[in-house]
Amino acid sequence: MKKVYIETMGCQMNKSDTERMLGILSHFDYVETKEPKDADLLMINTCSIRQLSEDKAYSAIGVWGKWKQNKPDLKIGFCGCVAQQKAENIFKRAHYVDFVLGTHHIYKLPEIIKRVENGEKVCECEESHKTEDEIAKNYEITRVKSVNAWIPITEGCNNFCTYCIVPYTRGRERSRSSEIILKEVKDALAQGYKEITLLGQNVDSYGKDFKDRNYRLADLLREINALDGYFRIRFVTSYPTDITDELIQTVIDCDKVCEYFHIPMQSGSSEVLKAMNRRYTKDTYGEIVKNVRSMVKDVTITSDFIAGFPGETEEQFVETLNAIDEFELDYSNTAAYSPREKTVAAKWVDKFIDEDEKVKRLKRLNDKVKENCLKSNKKFVGRTMEVLVENFENHKGKNVITGRTRNNKIVHIPCDTDRTGEFVKAKITGAKTWYLNGELL
Repeated sequence: MKKVYIETMGCQMNKSDTERMLGILSHFDYVETKEPKDADLLMINTCSIRQLSEDKAYSAIGVWGKWKQNKPDLKIGFCGCVAQQKAENIFKRAHYVDFVLGTHHIYKLPEIIKRVENGEKVCECEESHKTEDEIAKNYEITRVKSVNAWIPITEGCNNFCTYCIVPYTRGRERSRSSEIILKEVKDALAQGYKEITLLGQNVDSYGKDFKDRNYRLADLLREINALDGYFRIRFVTSYPTDITDELIQTVIDCDKVCEYFHIPMQSGSSEVLKAMNRRYTKDTYGEIVKNVRSMVKDVTITSDFIAGFPGETEEQFVETLNAIDEFELDYSNTAAYSPREKTVAAKWVDKFIDEDEKVKRLKRLNDKVKENCLKSNKKFVGRTMEVLVENFENHKGKNVITGRTRNNKIVHIPCDTDRTGEFVKAKITGAKTWYLNGELL
């Protein structure tokens, strides 16, 4: 058996791709190792959402290139979104890389490895307009040991927001077949996973590209919900205007679907949203959030925001801070704007915000997120909540079990017994910025 090590960067979709690649390689005499120095095959699964992520990828494989000087049979693969974007240019920057594999053809990995072992340098980065479901049926998935299984249901994006590289690295939207998705869900449940997270760049666009039937995310959720066993279902990420009343009602009707929506806003300014090519205004977003909150009890709504988008004024940035308050967003991912090659906004050099100013705005944005996250958490003090235990650890000198509520709140509970994978009842005794404290009932 040969050993493979995969370094994974970026989003849950990348983590899911890594699990699939490990599953494929297990059929061809490769076993995973957690020690990169022990590996015969080193792979990095990259993220291109920001320049910093791309730079980290090249820095990581630079170390591997030095190892190869003393271990000439070592093979190095550069995979993921940066690979899809840069293709053969990666060989020029990192001559020691043996193959470059983009996001569209991970099931060609066995063929690529064979060619590499025969002395070729291989680049497989052509865009595909279809899923690889038929090939996927032939391979198991080597999932990370956890309580949560990530299952992609769509690939790609059609929105072409002016800041976003995803349509160029993941391609156009493609929905996976419900039959394959249901099989993967059943397999994960049979392996003991207690939570299923359906993934997509725009997860609630699922099924829009089906030409032969009217089958959408709500239908898929209902089918999964009908499966035997006690488990949870989540879905991320939602595009605001694709959230329908039918989808919201499905969350209410299905007892296994969690009360959680991740709805990226990106900016609280309608003018900036228009420049971003987002298909809604501040008021439209507010109506969507209000609708979700009015229909779904105890729902958690999280978001994403960008600080320092080209041309953003101080007044427009303040609108973002105000929107977080106005819509009572429970938590938000944040980032300073990073120009990405091929995107429209990257060409607006004359509108770029000074780097120091971007850093200052990001700090103010993060401070606002912390403030609202604590405010949100305090609402649940004194409540009894169901917690799915994710791990057992020593936290600040005490043994605790840590898990999540249905609405995605992290809870620390003192406990001397490892109860990972169990559903427990806890009374919430206190609130911190990023988590709740609880006690077992």
